[in-house]
Amino acid sequence: MEERLVSAKGHSILIKDRESITITGVLDVLSFDENNIDIETEMGMLTIKGNELHVNKLNLEKKELELEGELESLDYNDGDSFGKGGSSLLGRLFK
Repeated sequence: MEERLVSAKGHSILIKDRESITITGVLDVLSFDENNIDIETEMGMLTIKGNELHVNKLNLEKKELELEGELESLDYNDGDSFGKGGSSLLGRLFK
């Protein structure tokens, strides 16, 4: 009989001294540079902004991501508005 592992939705963030961050529940890293990282997590899209951001560890099988750098903000977005280049609320209403 085949054994199946079913992953329950789980997502956590651990920030240490605004210099390092460990994230679980990571499904994909959509874009990355030293000032901005866009991540798809089990709980929605997440944008991390900062300075000199570096990926120390990315393991998509374990759904883990570890970053270092100067963290400025974390912002969750719903899937509909993510990646639309900052379209305004009125712009989305009148599409």
